[in-house]
Amino acid sequence: MRVDIVTIFPQFFDVLDISLLGKARANGIVDLRVHDLRDATHDRHRTVDDTPYGGGAGMVMKPEPWGETLDGILGDAGTETTIAPGASAPLIVFPSPAGDVFTQQTARRYAQEEHIVFGCGRYEGIDQRVFDWAATRARVELVSMGDYVLNGGEVAVMAMIEAFGRLIPGVVGNPESLVEESHEGGLLEYPSYTKPAQWRSYEVPEILLSGHHANIEKWRHEQQVERTKRVRPDLYEQWVESQA
Repeated sequence: MRVDIVTIFPQFFDVLDISLLGKARANGIVDLRVHDLRDATHDRHRTVDDTPYGGGAGMVMKPEPWGETLDGILGDAGTETTIAPGASAPLIVFPSPAGDVFTQQTARRYAQEEHIVFGCGRYEGIDQRVFDWAATRARVELVSMGDYVLNGGEVAVMAMIEAFGRLIPGVVGNPESLVEESHEGGLLEYPSYTKPAQWRSYEVPEILLSGHHANIEKWRHEQQVERTKRVRPDLYEQWVESQA
């Protein structure tokens, strides 16, 4: 998979060189490239923003640097000038509080993509014409991490890459560990325990020490259902409906 990130803070993504994603990058499983939006500016101040038309607070990111940067990325990827109906094209994702909410289902879908481009906005956002133009060159999605506002898209992009990157075959050493996680199967994850069996007056549930795998599996499922019902009643209701 190829992943391109456009940002005015490229150093923010240095952390992707560590942990499992760093190994995946080193092993060629993920081809990750970070682009400095300011490299596509042509004034001595490397300006990427300006005042909004119609007035209002804050600044808006200018379309020219975005267009030039995305031209380079899409051209390098061999994308045609415009998308032919039904043709395959890269996916361009812009984090935005005005977008659809990112979920585990979104992560699974992104893990199947061949090429994703992330555009990290700042200030009051990106000129709308960038989204409109990009939609003629690729598939465009605006994605929100939740009902709150961040200073920029970098944190959201990092979270999305962490979420879908680990689902790419070969990134996580034990694929079976992905099956029993929270949000897989519609329920939150069951509580986990390790040695010692007793710690500061807290004991591991006896069922986990029994060696009876069928009973352990049943207990873990019950814990998932109970935890989801208590912590995320909205997910619990969705799960109940899916079981009907």
